[in-house]
Formats: sequence, structure tokens, C-alpha cells
Amino acid sequence: MKSRSPAGGLVYSTDAGRMCPACRRPVALCACAKSKPLPAGDGIVRVSREAKGRGGKTVTVVRGLPMDAAQLDGAAKALKAACGSGGTVKDGAVEVQGDHCDKIVALLTAQGHRVKRAGG
Repeated sequence: MKSRSPAGGLVYSTDAGRMCPACRRPVALCACAKSKPLPAGDGIVRVSREAKGRGGKTVTVVRGLPMDAAQLDGAAKALKAACGSGGTVKDGAVEVQGDHCDKIVALLTAQGHRVKRAGG
């Protein structure tokens, strides 16, 4: 159902589903999500283990993957499945619950990434 405002602009539509607030197109056809550039980096993926600020819980953090947000979500899903644990994507870094540094380094190296073990 579509309705038009007195000024002539589209007020509400159920035809396309979710709409992008920036370009006002359906999310599947959003132009602004595709135009975002990849994060600049040195081409090296860094894998580290962190526990600070997490209540003593250890997470494996992967930074520097040269991917956009959608590809990064897919890579995070694959890494979590390979490690058999949960995790998330925060600020362009993949966080996998637990200490899985060696396994993740081996997986990323097999995929052709230049990988370095960072931190202690």
C-alpha cells in the first residue's frame, strides 16, 4: 500500500521492505553501501589474543582483513565455525571467543593472506 503526502513525496511503502536512510533506496539496491572504500592498511592481517576489559575472558582478535563490511561478516562466520565458538565483528576487527590464534593464523594463511601474530 502506498500513500502520498500532499507535497507529493512518498510517505510510506511496503513494496521494497527496509530502506536505506542515506540514499532512500531498498537495502538490497543501496548505492551508498557499495561505494564505501575498503579500509586502508599495509596488507598484513594481524592476529592477537586479548583479555583486558573483558572480565578475564580471552578473545582472539583479527585486524587488517582487506574486506568491506559484508565480506567481513562472512569471514567472521567462517572463522567462528572453524573454531567452534562464538564471536563478533567490532570496528572492522573480528573477535572470536577463546584462544584460537594458531588455528586462525593457519586458516588465513591457507586462504592466501599475509598473516602475523601480534601481541604476546
